[in-house]
Amino acid sequence: MTESKPSQTRFRVAHLNPRQPTEFTLSPDAPARAALANELGISALHKLRFSGRIRAIDGDAWAVEGRLEARVTQPCVVTLAPVTTDLAEDVARIFSPHVATPEGDEVEMPDDEIEPLGQFIDLAAIMAEELSLALPLYPRAKGAALDAAPEPGEDAETRKPFANLAELMKNGKKPS
Repeated sequence: MTESKPSQTRFRVAHLNPRQPTEFTLSPDAPARAALANELGISALHKLRFSGRIRAIDGDAWAVEGRLEARVTQPCVVTLAPVTTDLAEDVARIFSPHVATPEGDEVEMPDDEIEPLGQFIDLAAIMAEELSLALPLYPRAKGAALDAAPEPGEDAETRKPFANLAELMKNGKKPS
């Protein structure tokens, strides 16, 4: 029985070929997807695939371009019923040595797509971040809707709980 070598998730920048793009495909196994689902606070991560290439640009910067595909299950924000969503997102990141990591309490955030270049490009971290950004914020099951607010004039007692307080205060009575 042969074991398949796990795909590489971190690439040392010094080992990348600047003349030829480096192709990659990440397809985490079930335990890794379950751990990522737990980290992101979602019910399940049925499918996850991140593929693309890393290529040199502008002499000393690197671009990560690819496609993220996933199938996630989250609880409905109204009914808590499971909602399954298929995601497909294009990913584009640039790593440049000319971008500094922001420091201090109050910092101005640089461009979202340009990041500081370190010794490694971590594709697993990019995949997890892109997945978290692609998740639906308010997943809803089919037919799930919030109850509508009452129309003006409808059920005035429940909409104005302190309506009688002013009258009680006029008569000198204190509410109990």
